[in-house]
Amino acid sequence: MKLILAIVNNDDGPMVTAQLNKKGFYTTKIASTGGFLSAGNMTFISGVEDEKVDEAIEIIKGYSRKRTQPVPAVNTEQLAGTFFSKAEVMVGGATIFVLDVEKFIRA
Repeated sequence: MKLILAIVNNDDGPMVTAQLNKKGFYTTKIASTGGFLSAGNMTFISGVEDEKVDEAIEIIKGYSRKRTQPVPAVNTEQLAGTFFSKAEVMVGGATIFVLDVEKFIRA
């Protein structure tokens, strides 16, 4: 038995949920926020049999798309000048952790 912790973008969360449920995976969703952009995420917690871990990961990866997002303008002259830089960063996709589970009880 493994514990999958998967963090996906809020935009992708409903489709990831639907596809995992369709394939019989039970999940708990927790609203979470990323530290860099303070963007909304969904963190999925799921107990999965060892032989089904790869299937669950493929579903999560398959429905968690990467996208670019603008970063808020930053004053590069410590608020003294007028030059503001704009940038984009890659967001989305999925961050997935797979942990060993010593005991799993569904009561």
